[in-house]
Amino acid sequence: MAAFLVRGRRIVTMDAARTVVDDGAVLVDGARIAAVGAWSDLRRSHPDAGVTEGIAEILVPGFVNAHQHLTGDRLMHSRIPDRIDSQEAIFGWAVPLHAAHTEEDDHLSATLALAASLANGVTTTVEAGTVAHPAAVLRAQHEIGARGTLGSWGWDVPDGPWAGSVGEVLDRQREVLALAPPGGLVEGWVTLVGHDLMSDELVAAASDLARTSGTHMTFHLSPHDGDAAAYLSRTGRRPAVHLHELGVLGPHVLVAHGVHLDDDEVDAIVATGAAIAACPWAYLRLAQGVTRAGRYDAVLARGGRVALGCDAENAGDAIDILRTAALFAGLLRDRSGDPASFTALDALALATIDGARAIGMGERIGSIEVGKEADLVAFDGTGYEWLPLGADPYLQLVWGTDGRSVRDVWVAGRQVVRAGRIVTVDVEAAAAAASARAERLGQTIRPL
Repeated sequence: MAAFLVRGRRIVTMDAARTVVDDGAVLVDGARIAAVGAWSDLRRSHPDAGVTEGIAEILVPGFVNAHQHLTGDRLMHSRIPDRIDSQEAIFGWAVPLHAAHTEEDDHLSATLALAASLANGVTTTVEAGTVAHPAAVLRAQHEIGARGTLGSWGWDVPDGPWAGSVGEVLDRQREVLALAPPGGLVEGWVTLVGHDLMSDELVAAASDLARTSGTHMTFHLSPHDGDAAAYLSRTGRRPAVHLHELGVLGPHVLVAHGVHLDDDEVDAIVATGAAIAACPWAYLRLAQGVTRAGRYDAVLARGGRVALGCDAENAGDAIDILRTAALFAGLLRDRSGDPASFTALDALALATIDGARAIGMGERIGSIEVGKEADLVAFDGTGYEWLPLGADPYLQLVWGTDGRSVRDVWVAGRQVVRAGRIVTVDVEAAAAAASARAERLGQTIRPL
């Protein structure tokens, strides 16, 4: 791949100094960033480099979505009612839907979810599980050109899809790790359902598997207060404290949600270096109490690691990290009553470099710096929401726009979105096939 230049009126690097380069450019050589600087300097010093079409109003690092279900719910997009509680949404709709999925369903669902992600500037997606056919999802990830992780749920409870013994669940995890080894564009992660649906033996062994395999582990924990009640009844301890005592938590662990944590649990998360993927739209749509019980401000204040996620169609319906970042910032600011407590810059950091660090990829992605992989997002500033252009790019991005202003996207130096359209796969054909399948699934699924 020949070297090329991407030009931007403002380049928001998200490096340690939070450098913003006016009338700048990024030189991409292969999959990596080779130079960042003034457009005139780089054009003069690299006369043979190609130049991408158009000038970005703002060029930013690719966004990180730390919790996204790529399969299942996408085929029921905007069909799961919002008048039901989270338990009915999950066990009355989502679980039966996933259980009915074919291999082609998983491929179609992942293709469309990743298309929506990339079109909104999300270049890295942590797959949150519910994958019945991981090879089909991996094929979709590679075809469309998205960076991310691959997961396949496991639980050792008597009923439900993918239920099995500890040994069976761990074997399934090993199969995923073999499909997508560490270091690739897509990496396999150890992925459990979580909640109170994993025995102590399973979660401890899964954590050890992730450690010894050089990868990460993710699972759901305490999006509502039911997990705390279940753990207290079973173990006498709250969930995060119990997992800490088992030796499960560590820098390799990404806990999804963690809405209902007490002080001891916050301490356990922070002390072990575990990270949390916060999905605020899910908690609001499912009425799970984030405005009452959320402790993300405490985690951040104590130096903990947090990333943002969009979750699934039973919880969010939109895969847009900028939209999520604005909501997260607003919730924290309102909770504290202090407008200086969490700013647009803080929110953009969670969507980029801090999110990358939370999922263990901060050395490779999350900022526009020499040597990092070329995951870049170019925003078009011609829409009415951009007029007149603001002086502060962080305010403009977080409070003034969303992913619909994304024009071009590159992942590891490969262009995957051009002029707002996916260029790597036929999304329209996938959508037509998915619509037909959704109708058949809708006739099959009988919610409780």
